[in-house]
Amino acid sequence: MSAEQSIFKQGENCWATSQASFATPLIDCGNYYKALHSAILKAKHSIFIVGWDIDSRIRLLRGEDEANSEAPSVVSDLLAWKAEQNPDMKIYLLRWDSSLAFFAQREMWAKEVWDEKTPDNVLTELDDTIPMGGSQHQKIIVIDDELVFSGGMDISTNRWDTRDHPIESEERNGPDGPYTPLHDVQIVSAGPVVERFAELVRWRWLRVAEEKPIAIREEAETDLDSPVPASWPDGFEPWFEKVDCALARTIPFMDEVEPVQEVRHMLLDLISEAERVIYIENQFTSRQEIAEALNRRLKEKPELHVIIVSSYEPKGKFECEAFWAGRIEFKKILEKDIEPERIIMSYSSITDEHGQHATKRIHSKVMTIDDRYAVIGSSNISNRSMSLDTEIDLVLFGNNDTNRRQIARIRDDLLAEHTGRTVDQVSAIMQEPNPARALMEGQLAHGYVLTQVRDEIFTSQESGKNFFSSLSDPEEPLIPPIPGLNGEATPVRNPRRRTIMVGIGVLVIAALAATLLLASHFIPWLSTDNINAFLEESRGTYFALPTVLLVYVVGGFFFFPVTVMSLAVSAIFGPVWGPLYGIMGALLSSASMFGVGKLAGNAGLRKIGGPKVAAVDEKLKTSGIVGVAAIRMLPIAPFSLVNLVAGISSIGLMQFLTGTFLGMFPPMIAKGLVGDSITQIFRNPSPETISYLVGGIVLWGLMIWGSQKIAKRYQESKQLEKTKGEECVA
Repeated sequence: MSAEQSIFKQGENCWATSQASFATPLIDCGNYYKALHSAILKAKHSIFIVGWDIDSRIRLLRGEDEANSEAPSVVSDLLAWKAEQNPDMKIYLLRWDSSLAFFAQREMWAKEVWDEKTPDNVLTELDDTIPMGGSQHQKIIVIDDELVFSGGMDISTNRWDTRDHPIESEERNGPDGPYTPLHDVQIVSAGPVVERFAELVRWRWLRVAEEKPIAIREEAETDLDSPVPASWPDGFEPWFEKVDCALARTIPFMDEVEPVQEVRHMLLDLISEAERVIYIENQFTSRQEIAEALNRRLKEKPELHVIIVSSYEPKGKFECEAFWAGRIEFKKILEKDIEPERIIMSYSSITDEHGQHATKRIHSKVMTIDDRYAVIGSSNISNRSMSLDTEIDLVLFGNNDTNRRQIARIRDDLLAEHTGRTVDQVSAIMQEPNPARALMEGQLAHGYVLTQVRDEIFTSQESGKNFFSSLSDPEEPLIPPIPGLNGEATPVRNPRRRTIMVGIGVLVIAALAATLLLASHFIPWLSTDNINAFLEESRGTYFALPTVLLVYVVGGFFFFPVTVMSLAVSAIFGPVWGPLYGIMGALLSSASMFGVGKLAGNAGLRKIGGPKVAAVDEKLKTSGIVGVAAIRMLPIAPFSLVNLVAGISSIGLMQFLTGTFLGMFPPMIAKGLVGDSITQIFRNPSPETISYLVGGIVLWGLMIWGSQKIAKRYQESKQLEKTKGEECVA
């Protein structure tokens, strides 16, 4: 079989075809980080890291490997150490300048942190060129232009795990505490294919950075005693040699870039080639087009079986109603008019002899087509991965018998991990007439096993599927391209740090959410208990901040007390994130109602509010930012009424929001102590938690008292200046 017989078509289902002289899958993050550490130690020329996240705090080594290493384990220390050893080396870090949706999950001030921790030859940029609603999802590390890591893994929190995935592990501990077992797959490759990746990372770098990156090296260094390149990681033997491959991308609408959907076309073409077994493990399966293609191929090939492994439980409301509700529909389409025993849609879990239970979170993005093709990449089977996020998948082609055996080995090795079997046992099962049914039979009682998903226990799909999908799994940017002068679509350019676009996007989302919730008779839901429950569902998920923002905006429209919302947020998210989330929600709610005030008009609101409106308006006009701050600390009128009146007063939006921040953030911190202390008292009553509560209440009172004094003195000074001015005129 030759490369010409593959389905690879440059410009259609792939960006480039090439060959990997050597390649090895790295299964689970413990192996990936260990291999990465080894390769970084050997680097001499350059390192490019492009990722959804690059967290400076991550330890690459654990246990004995960490104890025995002479080089630092923490990635920022390691890169700084390497850069100081070799001042001529260049290290480039390109991390997604993420949206507010991931605020709590990621390292704050990432560029500043990296710049502070590393010398000048380590360059860091935040990629802000992705359209609103999309993400930088490619995960690529190129070492010396001779070695590349690619796949589903980032250098990020809550990723590290070992292949045995113990139910409990001291090393599986993230910023929010322990996390459950997590499975992922990366691949390390060498040879001609690395040049394509080297071109890609440099293209990405030049889109955001002013400094031109170092040129690609023409020849890789080799060790005369070893056929692999000099930077190949120790302890990881190549699985593949001289394997033909292709690179498939998703590139969304961006400035001066033609969008491509090579990943989408590649997956559809691969499915159309399947004969016996399609194996998929993926974080999400919500793309209906892929389900339709699988169903169509199952009908064309009666001997074909489809095995899918994904996660069990969703994280939060948005993931539940977008991806898990989407998986229900995906499963219906996939199984339509197909014998049930030919399809497995499953999750991997374990219950040990002591009754302890755990489910494995699947983060990998892998597909094998018989023993002919293997995909290891960054793309989820979701709408956003097909068109909106930046993605890169490496597709291996079984161009000879040895490489075909290795493709089958990838599938069998992964299934062995998920079903508590050996690789040889799974290989034998794959040769049976019905491998899917055989795979589900005879699994170990106290090892990891596959179980068919039953997503109906998580969602009934009755809570606004289109709304949640449009936010979490969209196909198009939340802000669409703007028509250009020639009638062509010109992508929206996100300003540096995307401050303006984030604000506009959040306001659009808030408006859509408010409209939907109002139409769904949301008012009875707006109670303290229901708000607490709604916020609690989002705690520890990617959607925590959007949920808080949604509550503040909707609560603002219905004049729900802002103090109650702030205490609830602080109680659930703690004394640090609670006030931060709370002030963001309060500012967004203020801006939203300010806009409503502008639209509603002066006369109408005065009739509704009467003397209270007039009093607030007068304070805003005469005292500006300080007056707004004083009103926020002294609740002389309801929070939402102040926002509405501000919209019709002479004060500007930025003045108003600045005063709101100055007036609300200090007491928000105090409320954070109060709210968190109330929670701690219920969970663990003690003199310490009670003292925190009392201290928070006292601090709250002192801030209100202090604001009264400041506001009074400011007003007196203003009046004095006015009097002196009148005397001078007289």
